[in-house]
Amino acid sequence: MAEQRGGAVKVTQVGSPIGRRKDQRATLIGLGLNKMNRSRVLEDTPAVRGMISKVRHLVRVDEAS
Repeated sequence: MAEQRGGAVKVTQVGSPIGRRKDQRATLIGLGLNKMNRSRVLEDTPAVRGMISKVRHLVRVDEAS
């Protein structure tokens, strides 16, 4: 994961939530992701980092440009 604190991160969904636990699906929706290859630029906060770590196997994280 990109370790850029205080800036922004680009989160892209690369895995399917089919067959995953409900809390992982809800976390993807909370991040604004609900379809494959959809991306969002989010503020890099501890709350967002916690959500990303919960679904790290379903998302790709890059630095926001």
